[in-house]
Amino acid sequence: MATEKPFREVELSQQKPQDDGVLFPVVLSPNSSTDSTAAKLSSFEDAIRAHKPWLESLLLKSGAILFRGFPVKSPSDFKSVIEAFGYPELPYFGVAPRTKVVERVYTANESPLDKEIPFHHEMAYLPFYPTKLFFFCEEEPEAGGETPIVLSHIVYEKMKERHPDFVAKLEEHGLTYIKIAGDEDDPSFYSGGGSWKSAFKTNDKNIAKERAAKQGAKLEWMGNTAKIIVNPLPAIRFDRESCRKTWFNSLAVSYVGPATEKIGNRNTSVELGNGEQVDDDVVKDLLKIMEEECVAMPWKIGDILLVNNLTVLHSRWPLIKPPRRILASLCK
Repeated sequence: MATEKPFREVELSQQKPQDDGVLFPVVLSPNSSTDSTAAKLSSFEDAIRAHKPWLESLLLKSGAILFRGFPVKSPSDFKSVIEAFGYPELPYFGVAPRTKVVERVYTANESPLDKEIPFHHEMAYLPFYPTKLFFFCEEEPEAGGETPIVLSHIVYEKMKERHPDFVAKLEEHGLTYIKIAGDEDDPSFYSGGGSWKSAFKTNDKNIAKERAAKQGAKLEWMGNTAKIIVNPLPAIRFDRESCRKTWFNSLAVSYVGPATEKIGNRNTSVELGNGEQVDDDVVKDLLKIMEEECVAMPWKIGDILLVNNLTVLHSRWPLIKPPRRILASLCK
């Protein structure tokens, strides 16, 4: 006799159907007939291990899975759930302000919560990046503070339709990312607020330079401030599993101009890999497409959101009414 899955798919008003009818994201809750066992964290972990191939097939089809209603109450519980999936950790490299909470679990971007963070693939400004992201809601917002997600191939297709020449240049030249990083963290900057010391895990400028080179970047020193210039990186990625091209870059989060001036303080910039500047009207259309196509679900305490970082972009909407505490973990 077949064993009933401990998960059931539920539908929420915010989900969007894809062309094949699969909902984005998939939302899983405890199966009603197994609620008594689902009350134990260990049962949730066992269910993940037992049904991992099925869960991964859902992630591949949809791009993201929201687990809601499971007994995950603390950062340590969150860590246990991540470990049940068996994905190795990818250490965070970058200049967004974050704090380690427990092993492999960090705070999400600690920049002011009243500021928006535009859509991006995590660490797309580096030659290496996580394939999967986990988010956990430890404290549920009273209002606002959502983590919207959007399918990257849709963004690519719509941008290619509206700006074919620009997309052609992106595919040919990629993007160059530039960040200004001081020697002390400054969380008032939503992007690039971490210091070069935090980014490269050292207080030594020579070691920082060596580590930057390994990441495909060079440092130019201005006193104790570093100008970090990342060598041109591809901005469009072909995802082999889905056989689709994706908008795999950090253009929206790194660009500074009229299109993004309402978003907040930044000490980043971006240009095409051939040195050309990015047109502001292109960015305006990009932001509009992302907003129109995204899904934003209000956080509930205990939620875990698993995101395929290769095919889905994420962002953060401003917090309207505190509290809000979202934790994150990156996986290879």
